[in-house]
Order: sequence, then C-alpha cells, then structure tokens
Amino acid sequence: MADYDFDVLVIGAGPGGYVAAIRAAQLGLNVACAESRETLGGTCLNVGCIPSKAMLHASEYFDAAANGAMAKMGIKVTPELDLDAMHAQRLDAVKGLTGGIEFLFKKNKVEWLKGRAAFVDATTVQVGDRTVTAKDIVIATGSSVTPLPSVEIDQKVVVDSTGALELPKVPEHLVVIGGGVIGLEMGSIWRRLGAKVTVVEYLDQILPGFDGDVRKEAAKIFKKQGIEFKTGMKVTGVAVSGDKATITLEPAKGGEAQTIEADNVLVSIGRRPNTDGLALDKAGLKTNDRGQIETDHDFATSVDGIWAIGDVVPGPMLAHKAEDEGIAVAENIAGQTGIVNHDLIPSVVYTFPEIAGVGLTEEAAKERGEINVGKFPMAGNSRAKTNHEDGGFVKIISDAKTDRVLGVWAIASVAGTMIAQATQAMEFGATSEDIAYTCHAHPTHSEAIKEAAMAVRGKPIHV
Repeated sequence: MADYDFDVLVIGAGPGGYVAAIRAAQLGLNVACAESRETLGGTCLNVGCIPSKAMLHASEYFDAAANGAMAKMGIKVTPELDLDAMHAQRLDAVKGLTGGIEFLFKKNKVEWLKGRAAFVDATTVQVGDRTVTAKDIVIATGSSVTPLPSVEIDQKVVVDSTGALELPKVPEHLVVIGGGVIGLEMGSIWRRLGAKVTVVEYLDQILPGFDGDVRKEAAKIFKKQGIEFKTGMKVTGVAVSGDKATITLEPAKGGEAQTIEADNVLVSIGRRPNTDGLALDKAGLKTNDRGQIETDHDFATSVDGIWAIGDVVPGPMLAHKAEDEGIAVAENIAGQTGIVNHDLIPSVVYTFPEIAGVGLTEEAAKERGEINVGKFPMAGNSRAKTNHEDGGFVKIISDAKTDRVLGVWAIASVAGTMIAQATQAMEFGATSEDIAYTCHAHPTHSEAIKEAAMAVRGKPIHV
C-alpha cells in the first residue's frame, strides 16, 4: 500500500471545506486543509454571509430609529450614523468567527496548509512551495462573483458584493444589477442607511427560483420600503467618470435605451465555481459546461479518491448545503454513510422581513400533479402583530392525494428561523395534518405555520 502524507486533504476552507476537514479528523483520519486566504472560513465568513448579516442587523436598528418605528413604541431617539463604527463591528464579528475556525483546526489536529493548491496528479497536490500526497482529496474551493461582460469592477464606483460591504460612505444613489438574494440584501443595507436604491433585474420579477406569491409580495414590501425596481431590463453598459457611473439599460425584450446615473453600482448577477488554477486535467478531471465538477450521490468524482462538495458541484450555492455535504463526504471517506437530501435545502433572504422557503414552489408542484395550498397572513399572528411586524405570510403546499407537504414558503421577520421546522417536518414525510395538530407555543411567529397547515385542510382560526 502506498504511503501518503495525509489520509485526507481538503482544498478550500469555506463552510464546506472546514467542516469536511474537522469531521474527517473527528473520525480519526489524518487531515490537512489547503487555504490561500489569510483567515479561514472562505467567502461566507470573510466577505459573505457573516459580514453582510452584521451590516443588515446594525442597519435595521438605525432604520427603526430613523423611520419612526421606535417612536411608535414610545422610544424617542434621533439617530446619528457612525459608519466607521458600524464597519468596525462587522470586522470584529468576522475576526471572532474566523479565529474560531482556526481554534477548531488546532483542537481537532487539522493541519492548515497555507497557499493555493493545484493538482500534480490524482493523489498529489502542490500547495504553495510544498508538495503533499493524500489518499483522499476533497475539492471545496467555493465560488466567486460572476462578472458582467464589458463592465469593470473597480471596487470604488463599480463594486461586487465584497466592495458593497466596504463602502466608505453612504451613496446618494446605489444601482444594484440583479434582483436576487445578494442584491436585495446589499440594497436593503444601504437603503436603510439613507441611499436611494434602484434594482435592475433582467427577468420580469425579482427573486428567481422562489415561489410566485413570495416574489410578488416581496416586491410590494420592498417598494413600500423605498426600493425602486426596474424589472425586465437589460444592462448594456456602465461608464465611469470620476466618482459617478452612468448605467445604460434597455428592455430585455427589446426597445428604447435609457440611462441612470449613480454614485455606486453593485454587480450582483450570480456566482461561478472556483475551478480555475486547480489543474484538474492533471488529476484526470473535467468540468461540465457550467464549470462545475460532477459527482455521484456520495460526492465522489469520476476519479477514484477525489471528491467534491459545495459551490463547485451542481446545486444551490448555499453555505448550509456545503456544510452538510462536508459532513457527508467525510463520513463517506471514513466508510460510514453520509447523505444529503438535496430536495430539502432551505433558502433564506435576510432582508426585513426575512424571506424563506424549502421544497417545491406552487408552480413546480402543480407540474407534478394535484395539490392543495394553505396560506396564513402574518397580520393574523399575535406575536407579529404586537411586534409591529405584520407584513408577509406563510404558505404550505401539499399533495392533494397524500397530504404530504411538498413546499413551505414564508415572509416574516424570523422566517429564516421558522423554515427549520418546516424542513425537519418534510424530511420525515410530514403531512399538513401532522403540522396542524402539533402544539405550537403561544405567542410565537411559528404559530403561522400551524395556521397555514390548518388552511390547507379547511380554514385557520385567526382569519
């Protein structure tokens, strides 16, 4: 048997990679993780999920004080924005959590190989100046921002999601190209802090892939908050002059062009897998036409001993999907059975209110057969009402014959937390009756899930 430097080498220390490395070490394997950033945690912890939530949370407080929401509850304040301090608390959150990963590596005896990794052959990888071998190699290199053709990101006037987190001042006008999750979250931050925000979306509606009712209701809520939308529009150019940008648009279906001037432009049209520079061909691997690495159900690639997870494989580019895949691939390498149910990966938009969903949309469910749908407005939920958070709803879609829940969608202040209950219920084959007859604590936002389940079966109590 060949001798290897490590039992497992994980390439990439994002949510998928660091979790895979730690889990493999917990299972008794000798593990190393290659990462070129100065800190662990990948895009999510450094410039994505975590810092954006720090800014979203802080900007919610500022907006509640500035828009009179606090005054309505008897708290009279006049807020003053200290953007430097707001950025500082964001960086502090990142430092604490990335440092925590480094601590967990040391605790679990995972060796951090610092540098960029590239395959030499199927069992050998060059990491910086060091060449190492491993019996099993996990590719977990994540994704990066998809560029917009002919638009240069200078991280000053034209920014990507990383640059949008670090703007040194509140822009008078921010134009967001892309009406997906990241664009809406970033747009919400700067709108709350005082910017005029215009979102340009190529499709006729925002939030592609989400349930139709959710997309329509979300657009209404965001418009009420002051975000302007230009849907069905294509960006044909962005010209920068000094500290301003001129964005040229035209209808996606054809028509007369128009221009918008802005202080900053955020390009947020999606992400693409990070596979360039890995020298996959030397390991005998190829990517598909979307730049992804194909795997089987166990996350094994076409080359024995090489595995792939997270944003580099097909499926939604979500940190929690990558984390679950990291645990599963480590267990598969160790000879156990690691699985991920890719039909039940929840999605969340951390705006206010939050937007969340799991399973099928109503549109997709109808294509599969007859369904029943139950909806319950948050305006009828006592906790939402007392918190002055009565926008949105919970929607449950079930199979008409079996009553098995096929999808759950919610717009609520804590929808991201609420969706876990729905995901767990669906994982174990719950029916709408199961949810309707499960006792929910009162008063909680989650009672809206119970009432939506009752709506599937007839009529909820509180409407």
